[in-house]
Amino acid sequence: MELKIINKSNNPLPRYESAQAAGMDIRCNIQEALTLRPMERRLIPTGLFIELPVGYEAQIRPRSGLALKRGLTVLNTPGTIDADYRGEVGVILINLSGEPQTIEPGERICQMVIAKHECPEIVEVSELSETERGAGGFGHSGRS
Repeated sequence: MELKIINKSNNPLPRYESAQAAGMDIRCNIQEALTLRPMERRLIPTGLFIELPVGYEAQIRPRSGLALKRGLTVLNTPGTIDADYRGEVGVILINLSGEPQTIEPGERICQMVIAKHECPEIVEVSELSETERGAGGFGHSGRS
């Protein structure tokens, strides 16, 4: 599979930081440091434009270290980039900590996972097959 990328930032291309990593790190494309106040959210540019093959999506996910150490996370996680989108990849970051958090130019702010997906044929029916669980909602799988 090939992922075509236009990089209009001064940052290196996204890359996997380890041999078995599922997500590649994405850096912010900002000219000067910016600070997010507690509970503030902002769309952060990356300078990246991608072309995915049909049948694939890119998922934008938080970096666990930023979430744990600084309370910075991706608000609409996972954010989905569809194969037909050609605009700049933007990341909605939110500061969930109690302290202002500063993001530096070129900082790794999220990870991007490429995933195959299906587009099923939608079939309207009048009933669904029975299961042991039935309509049991959250926490009703029968497990402790």
